[in-house]
Amino acid sequence: MGWTRHALAAIAACAGFLLWGAGSAIAADGQDLVLRGDAKCTACHNQDTTASVLTIGQTKHGVRADGRTPTCTSCHGSSDRHVAESGGVKPDIIFAKVGKTGSEEQAGACLACHQNDDKRMHWSGSLHQTNDVTCSSCHTVHAPKDPVLSKVTQTDACYNCHKDKRAQMSRISHHPVPEGKLACSSCHNPHGGKGPSNLIEASVNETCYSCHAEKRGPFLIEHPPAREDCTTCHQPHGSNNAPLLKMRVPWLCQSCHFANFHPSTAYSGAQVPPNGVAQQLLAKGCANCHQQVHGSNHPSGWRWTR
Repeated sequence: MGWTRHALAAIAACAGFLLWGAGSAIAADGQDLVLRGDAKCTACHNQDTTASVLTIGQTKHGVRADGRTPTCTSCHGSSDRHVAESGGVKPDIIFAKVGKTGSEEQAGACLACHQNDDKRMHWSGSLHQTNDVTCSSCHTVHAPKDPVLSKVTQTDACYNCHKDKRAQMSRISHHPVPEGKLACSSCHNPHGGKGPSNLIEASVNETCYSCHAEKRGPFLIEHPPAREDCTTCHQPHGSNNAPLLKMRVPWLCQSCHFANFHPSTAYSGAQVPPNGVAQQLLAKGCANCHQQVHGSNHPSGWRWTR
């Protein structure tokens, strides 16, 4: 039995080699190498070319048993002149920077299959669509592992344009995106979201609550800025003030609270050791006493102290 198993494995390996290694010889006989109807493309675009396209057979776009699987011409067009002139003329549709093929035509080739789901239904009119971002600007369709689909490597594609977010993610306090535990798409839908900035939810707070459910409420005593918009106090992409605060307390709090009692005291930072101790300036500052800043359910918590 052991010998038979090894023999079958060797035969399968040889069959795989013939499929991927025969190149133009198979295509010249009118046979397909990877997809149904791709012979006229793989006659030239085989394993001998510098930029191999045959790796698409290792992706979801190369599953022969799936009736939805496209052929080369499903995406690139019939490209008859390209074939007739042996590459002297470019294919009908080129997935690259906007040039011969416009962004709308490139996106249309993809959306012909990838539009009937909730992740891409908002593409039309989205920020990326209106700025001529194409699918191939982010996706590498022929790669066995598309980098943009992995949490670890996705951000590299996003940072190509959003360089300011790369800098913010390098700050002391940040979401675990550099560590690969979250990705940009954890909060944003690059194909168009229901909320501002392509957020996956209809508002900033609803997006934040998808992870920070304990901050959702409703609370008996609400803190208005926390209820209205988390980004009133927090910088979601990274800050040098923990936890993601736009500025350190008490100055963040005093940007709103400048009324009766001690909030009216303008703290300068002079009351820190060795010049003295002010509880509003040490550790969590105001939050040393006002711990329930997102809202309180305590009858005596109207100052969010309990």
